Amino acid sequence: MPLLRYLQHWLTGRGPCLQVADFVPAIHPIRQWADTFPWAALVAAVERSFAQRFPKPTTRGRLPISTRVLGALELLKHELSCSDEHICSRLRTDVAMMYACGMREVQVEGSQEHFVLPEGLAHFRRRLDAPLMEELLAIQAATAMEDGLVSPAHLVVDTFPSEQGSQRVNDAATLYKAQKKSSRSLRP
Repeated sequence: MPLLRYLQHWLTGRGPCLQVADFVPAIHPIRQWADTFPWAALVAAVERSFAQRFPKPTTRGRLPISTRVLGALELLKHELSCSDEHICSRLRTDVAMMYACGMREVQVEGSQEHFVLPEGLAHFRRRLDAPLMEELLAIQAATAMEDGLVSPAHLVVDTFPSEQGSQRVNDAATLYKAQKKSSRSLRP
């Protein structure tokens, strides 16, 4: 009973908000994943695209859910291999998911506006077209290169399977040797 009395202000929606970041450790995989995205640029690109293609916002129905929440849920859905229903349900209870969706404070209240229905997520997904997806990918790639997470050098993949340690000559090995030789010849 003392615990319930301690939490009653939060549970009734009249007390201070819970700070989500306080409950998600910095080493949590979802927090680390969420911190790698350039959220402001991604959200701005989506909102700009939607404003051009769907200029008349509707005032019917529920209050709109933030683009950041919907975008993060869509990415997390694929990252965690979840269904729409499962990812939306997890948002209600998983504080790490709330952090990834950009929710910094949570307070239980009657409106429950941080709840996302699977239909809303499906509606958001239908609005994502190919040019927008290419723009989002370009933003994410540019940010990853600026942060040094990826290299702009071409990746060579050897698709022919062989045992480790074999002396088979392949395109990747030949290219590696050529690059090594050319870098040696450039040194004085």
